[in-house]
Amino acid sequence: MIPKIKKVVPMPDYKLKVLFDDGKTVLYNVKDDIDTIDSYKDLAIIQGLFDQVQLDESRTCVYWNDRIDLPSDTIYEYGI
Repeated sequence: MIPKIKKVVPMPDYKLKVLFDDGKTVLYNVKDDIDTIDSYKDLAIIQGLFDQVQLDESRTCVYWNDRIDLPSDTIYEYGI
């Protein structure tokens, strides 16, 4: 089953605080993705973009624009 996100909050240093429906809360470090995935580099280059993170309608993905998104199962598995 794909974990559903209840709430996502952008934090300093390119971290996301994510609360899931099952009560689990994680911090996911997006900086690792910024350093390795070309399309994610815009999150560091474009002023304020990182703070505009949104939760998709299905609550199984967060996104910033049509090129930058992050699935909930990745956040759930790799968040600390």
